[in-house]
Amino acid sequence: MDLKQILIDWVSMSILERKTLIAEQGDELLFNMLQEIGAVDAELRDQLIYRTFMEMLGEQLLSHEQMQYLYKEIVSEKNLFFQIGDEQTDTVLTRSFSALLLTGILTTDAELRFLPDEALTTYLEKSGHYLQKERDVRGFIDGKGWAHSIAHGADLAAATVRHPAFELRMAPPILQAIKACLWKNAVYIDDEEERLIIVIEEMMKKGVSEEVFVEWAEQVFDKLDHHLYSIGYDPSYFKARTCTLHFMKTLYFALKIKKSMPKLEGVVYMQIAKHFKLG
Repeated sequence: MDLKQILIDWVSMSILERKTLIAEQGDELLFNMLQEIGAVDAELRDQLIYRTFMEMLGEQLLSHEQMQYLYKEIVSEKNLFFQIGDEQTDTVLTRSFSALLLTGILTTDAELRFLPDEALTTYLEKSGHYLQKERDVRGFIDGKGWAHSIAHGADLAAATVRHPAFELRMAPPILQAIKACLWKNAVYIDDEEERLIIVIEEMMKKGVSEEVFVEWAEQVFDKLDHHLYSIGYDPSYFKARTCTLHFMKTLYFALKIKKSMPKLEGVVYMQIAKHFKLG
């Protein structure tokens, strides 16, 4: 199977032609697309494989069994957690684009509910693990295109929170994962903070209480203070301080616009002012 050519041809196919291809070669096509989900060829990975997966899901061309197969494969050690912990290697492409595909699967399942409850609950209870464990936080990689793992992980977390099966008890691990994203020994430059804020906003819509967010925000700043007092002004502190303040400034303006959590807004403002020595 010439995967790249098939996916190039897919672009100009009618819905009927796409259905015929899925009926005749669907399982083989899905298998080969998964095998190349982290291809270093940016056109194949991003413009062809990812886009085709999204069109298959959006146009409901796959059977429930095929979508369950994709889900099972994506959440495994072969994909979303493939060599998790690696830094500066191409494995991040597999993990990051698996996160994007899982985002699409969860969004589709929110409407069609094809995933078995047991498998879905197992994932939802561990839904912060990818953001927590990912160490390769590069955005755009020269010659290989976007990795953007933190942004894609944030998209996945937001889709997780939106899912009808998400429960409030599942929020704390995701909040802790967001806190961990501020301590990846890097400074984000590709709008990762804005994507992480969307996760917070989705939790607010789901009814996570203001008290939970206040306690979490205080913990975020407490970690920064604790590191300074116990270790001092090392490079990791300055990177985490920059990430934390960028994130919290973005959160502050989001809260100010929505005017829905005044106590949280006040806490965030006071902590920002403290670290900027404004008050």
